[in-house]
Amino acid sequence: MIALGCDHGGLPLKRHVMEYLDAHGLAYQDFGCYTGESCDYPDFGRAAAEAVASGQCDRGIVICTTGIGISIAANKVKGTRCALCSEPLSAEMTRRHNDANMLALGGGMIGPNMADRILDAFLNTEFEGGRHQRRVDKIEG
Repeated sequence: MIALGCDHGGLPLKRHVMEYLDAHGLAYQDFGCYTGESCDYPDFGRAAAEAVASGQCDRGIVICTTGIGISIAANKVKGTRCALCSEPLSAEMTRRHNDANMLALGGGMIGPNMADRILDAFLNTEFEGGRHQRRVDKIEG
């Protein structure tokens, strides 16, 4: 199960992400927002991050206009490792080396085609473990 969260600036891209997940047969839980009215990204980033940290969801995807604010909010929840990615290589490497369990996207920064490539990389790359596990353990400290 994938936790989703966004603010008003990320809503159009979140809707696209939902279509992508549906097309790939991936289950998700949507923690909002649900309308284009101005709202506060920390509320939705935190809700999605708490679902991941608690084990309710395996991974999370959060979206605001730049992806910056919502990634910061998600990373405040202990047990979450949220990476802001704007291209596929970063998404691949954050899974391989950081075991990121959340992805942040900037709805005003990337379009649907790039989002699909980033999602492919994030959702289909496994953590390498080994020396990287030691580093993840230090992050979790």
